[in-house]
Amino acid sequence: MSPIQDFIVTPDPADWWTAHRGSSPIVGTAIHNGHDIRSALGNHLGLSDGERLREEDPFTEFFIRDLPNRIVFHRSRFEIDLNRARDGAIYLTPEQAWGLKVWSKPLTDDQIAASLGVHDAYYTMLDSYLRGVEQQFGSFVVLDMHSYNHRRDGADGPEMSFEKAPQINIGTSSMDRERWADVLDPFIEHLRRFRFRGEPMDVRENIAFQGKGEQTRFVHERFPETGCAIAIEFKKFFMDEWTGEPDLEALTAMREMIRQSLPVLLESLRARP
Repeated sequence: MSPIQDFIVTPDPADWWTAHRGSSPIVGTAIHNGHDIRSALGNHLGLSDGERLREEDPFTEFFIRDLPNRIVFHRSRFEIDLNRARDGAIYLTPEQAWGLKVWSKPLTDDQIAASLGVHDAYYTMLDSYLRGVEQQFGSFVVLDMHSYNHRRDGADGPEMSFEKAPQINIGTSSMDRERWADVLDPFIEHLRRFRFRGEPMDVRENIAFQGKGEQTRFVHERFPETGCAIAIEFKKFFMDEWTGEPDLEALTAMREMIRQSLPVLLESLRARP
């Protein structure tokens, strides 16, 4: 088994994101993978590293490493949450952050403006990036990777019930479901057929989450006829959500599952009228 260093990304502290561009109509993103907070905010932060990590989406970057097109955001969602609309992208109150008091003292207007500038810059970049993919291929798919906690009552508490917590939740609320059914349905079926530790994956649509994040909304608004953005929420069965310890076997399997989905997605796009 590879050491843990092979499963994490260690960006330069100055980096906002990393974007790779290759010849493919499939794009993977991991916009909650990041953990860094810029130094100017350090004295204002009211959460420990562990408290932040629990609500971030570590290792989601690992799932998309086999995609030629991939975008990984390196800043913590507690600095700026790219998957929320601009006016709610900074957690200023506990109600915005699972009851957590993110800041020990209020942020200044300049600090807020600097964080919102990152949000603006990201979506300017994303629009340009996807227009390049659209120009080359005509249409494209974005695999928007996330993860979610399922033991919120504590490390020794019960898991969320099966009915509410699929291993993989596919969110489609901002998608024109009928338009993209010929791409989405084969993808979901592929995930369901993948076997992990002898069992098929439990993949359900709009159960734990409905895909209401800002990034998928942005894609479907800007590219209504050519862009299919699929919000993919992995239950954190691939790690201990309280200690941060990864299950390396599970991570490797999920990366392979996504890698094997690429021919399915490519064939579906090619077959579209």
